[in-house]
Amino acid sequence: MAIGSKELKSADLDTFDNERLIEELRRAKEELFNLRFQAATGQLESHGRVRAVKRDIARIYTVLRERELGIRATPVATAAPAPKAKAAPKAKAADAVEADETTEETK
Repeated sequence: MAIGSKELKSADLDTFDNERLIEELRRAKEELFNLRFQAATGQLESHGRVRAVKRDIARIYTVLRERELGIRATPVATAAPAPKAKAAPKAKAADAVEADETTEETK
């Protein structure tokens, strides 16, 4: 039985980019602060939530550090693929023609 948030599974964290991980880390730290404050004032109902949030924070730190060390790959951007440049082959052909013309001129 895994302890932690259902939305912050290790497999899900792999799909997040670093900016999103940092944002999730900020949210988790803020939640942990609020939970500790509730515990100090006697208003905390679920003590297990503190443990779960701590594990989420540790999980995020682990993913960030593994990416920094190159152990875990950073996700590739899922944006629309860039259009292929079809002008490039034509340019190469034009360059080849120009190169042939200059070699003929020098002969």
